[in-house]
Amino acid sequence: MKRNSATADAGISLDQVRRTFGSTVALNDINLHIPQGEFLALLGPSGCGKSTLLRIVAGLLPPTSGRVMIDENDVTALPPGQRDIAMVFQSYALYPHMSVERNLGFGLRVRHRAKEEIATKVTAVAEQLKLSGLLHRKPKELSGGQRQRVALGRAVIRDPKAFLMDEPLSNLDAQLRTATRLELTELHKRLATTFVYVTHDQVEAMTMATRIAVMNNGRIEQVGTPAEIYDEPATAFVAAFVGAPPMNLVPARAASFGGKVRVVADGINIELWDGELEERDVLLGVRPEHLGFVPKDHGGPGFDGTVIAVENLGSEEVAFCDVGSAQVAARGPRPLGVAAGDAVSLAAPPRRYYLYDPVSTRRLVWIEDGVPAADMAMAAQSTSDA
Repeated sequence: MKRNSATADAGISLDQVRRTFGSTVALNDINLHIPQGEFLALLGPSGCGKSTLLRIVAGLLPPTSGRVMIDENDVTALPPGQRDIAMVFQSYALYPHMSVERNLGFGLRVRHRAKEEIATKVTAVAEQLKLSGLLHRKPKELSGGQRQRVALGRAVIRDPKAFLMDEPLSNLDAQLRTATRLELTELHKRLATTFVYVTHDQVEAMTMATRIAVMNNGRIEQVGTPAEIYDEPATAFVAAFVGAPPMNLVPARAASFGGKVRVVADGINIELWDGELEERDVLLGVRPEHLGFVPKDHGGPGFDGTVIAVENLGSEEVAFCDVGSAQVAARGPRPLGVAAGDAVSLAAPPRRYYLYDPVSTRRLVWIEDGVPAADMAMAAQSTSDA
């Protein structure tokens, strides 16, 4: 049921979208473009505004100000039924008294489609989503995963311009979530239709989305591919939110010593690059998998601390270490060879360290004139896309 190539661009654009509830700002001037056919995940913690943003795109909630554009048409004032989009809810929202077959065809019946067309499309969608043997069952006779597929099928059968999904997998167990993630990814490839997917689960976002918009406090912190979000986090929030365990972020001081820029704190002495730098506060970031244990008497730069706990994750272990007043995690293949109480030293390659401004929380980069500055390329992207 792939959309016809002649179909108009189903891209979705948000222009200065703002939503307030009394004095509370739920969305703060959101600018975002979602190209046709993209799988965009809106990722963030509870209360960050991602579901509010999805409801505004769907037409279920009006923005306080700003515009919603679909196919370059302003749909801000249009009701949901006139936007040609389909929404899949966390609760499935199936009609309990109807069979799977009737649930799948409901949207077409209310649009007064011919019985033959409805039957043909129900059969095709049921085969596509492996529901053919369940057509005469009621929702109460289905598993959670089967009910989710029926909810998806009811959306797919309409052949909408875009699918909006609000945490659709959160009611499923871990094994079923994994299987359904794969099904959703394959469905997106087959349909070549725009998906906008709300989740607080970074694994869902990283494994399914072609791009991710990370949200926090009603703002978009960064928009990028999963690799960009993970490898080049634009803010300390993104660095800490994406990753398990999250990136280590430690308050420190950066300055030049003998022509080398170093970051220092209690238990930390790390050489980064050549150059001169006026002393300043920073947040030093490094991902746990990039830290390795080095001999305690190696005499080189890194972290010196004490192991307080080691977690066994099966193929990997995570060691949590006290370094000065901070806690640092290191992750690697099991066994790491350390135990609680061990005095250890850790280090990472210089290119694996990140510096963030402790006030703006934006990532700092080293530019040509030797002065650290906010990552202007990422800031520009965030301004235009977010």
